[in-house]
Amino acid sequence: MHRNTLQQVLPKGLTLDRLRQDRILNEAFATGDPLKLMRLFGITEETAMRYVGTAYPERTAKLPR
Repeated sequence: MHRNTLQQVLPKGLTLDRLRQDRILNEAFATGDPLKLMRLFGITEETAMRYVGTAYPERTAKLPR
């Protein structure tokens, strides 16, 4: 299906990019596994860690020195 065709069937205000971001975040909440996110969505390590950090901020919090 062509991108423009898909955009026309989405609810008003929802974009394909936003739909993809929501799907990645949902998977981050479900698994918390950055490697799985990288493989499944073809994103970089940095991007995967941002999603996991958003889903589980306690896992990526900096420890006091």
